[in-house]
Amino acid sequence: MKRRDFLKSTVVGTAGLSLGTRTTLFSQDSAKPALLGGKPVRTNPFPPWPMIADNDEKAWMECLRAKHWFRMDGNAVSTFEKEFARLMGTKDCLATANGTSALLTSLNALGIGPGDEVIVPPYTFVATINVVLLQFALPIFVDTDPETFQIDAKKLESAITEKTRCIIPVHLGGGSADLDAILGIAKKHKLPVIEDACQSHLAEWRGRKLGSWGDAGCFSFQVSKNLCSGEGGAIISDNTDLVNRCYVFHTNGAERKPTPAFSYRVKGTNVRMTEFQGTLLLQQMTRLEKQSRLREENAAYLTDQLKKIQGIRPAQSYAGCTRNAYHLYMFRYDKSRFAGLDRKRFLAALEAEGIPCSAGYSPLNKEPFLKSTLYSRGYQQVYSKQGIDQYFKSNDCPENDRLCEEAVWFTQNMLLGSRGDMDQIAEGIRKISRHASELSKT
Repeated sequence: MKRRDFLKSTVVGTAGLSLGTRTTLFSQDSAKPALLGGKPVRTNPFPPWPMIADNDEKAWMECLRAKHWFRMDGNAVSTFEKEFARLMGTKDCLATANGTSALLTSLNALGIGPGDEVIVPPYTFVATINVVLLQFALPIFVDTDPETFQIDAKKLESAITEKTRCIIPVHLGGGSADLDAILGIAKKHKLPVIEDACQSHLAEWRGRKLGSWGDAGCFSFQVSKNLCSGEGGAIISDNTDLVNRCYVFHTNGAERKPTPAFSYRVKGTNVRMTEFQGTLLLQQMTRLEKQSRLREENAAYLTDQLKKIQGIRPAQSYAGCTRNAYHLYMFRYDKSRFAGLDRKRFLAALEAEGIPCSAGYSPLNKEPFLKSTLYSRGYQQVYSKQGIDQYFKSNDCPENDRLCEEAVWFTQNMLLGSRGDMDQIAEGIRKISRHASELSKT
């Protein structure tokens, strides 16, 4: 199942569920798994996403009737930028059309281009890689730490060459990459850091918000995100000059300050946020903190249960990660502890118990599009075929390969339910564990 299809199946069509309802657990000791004809652990849907309240509709209709649908100073988008910068503890913020354009804009503002190398993780959404490729730069993959699902900072310095121009750590799933190590290496080699915090709204490293540590922090407000507006993105930074350069690029080269019409400074594109998106975000922000706390509480409760099940290893956080946003709840599945039950069969069994789940990402460093892109005419003019051949010979990430065979995901809306919902998730996995031998034989 593709990530977007999985997200759609878990967040659509579940309106009306009471979050405070504690559902009743079935007695499972002798019951068959639902995949073998037994009764599922749960039949109720998980909480809906996105959640819509009266304030969303009221603000949206006010924007509609005002006919200020495009970005205007003093209206929703500029107000959101001020509020989001305040929330994240930075001096400046620029809203963009989506998280991908936030990353692309940041790379352009830093002057990343053909011949440059950008360090990235192989376990992330493809946008992190696409923006590097759009600049005709080379994505240099650094292997994953399977315990945390984050880029392995211990392997980062050995990937740096004289052509390295930027590091993009991804704070995956709501957790944090090892910023102490990453920022220390970046400072040593005088490299800018763009934090891809698209999944980590309100998460923290040592009590300070993710995205506020590097030269720039990029966020996504796509519909599945913890703070969402259908599509949308933002760049935060304490470097106002950098944000000004981002602004110029994101609005077709026009200055941030008022200038004569049709006056442009540099090349750019149009990735502005609309007033509709800004309006929704201002309203959704009023619920963000409360929702985030509920996810954290439920994730801690669920982790306490799952870590007691042999073969289930919830993702860990680094000591410096003082707050996890839990955009995803992730764990590793060891089939050897489940009578050799294949992960695909495990996922199907869990779905049958009424618990939506996903296998997560595939290894981006092995995706076919990477070869077709790098062996294209344009790339070979910059790097030569021999250079690209050598690139792929040193492109292995074995720990990430293993993680991609073991990972299991739950989406953030599942953590907005009751303790009873968490009990049922754990019971569904325990049920599969008890009957793993039967499931593996059918």
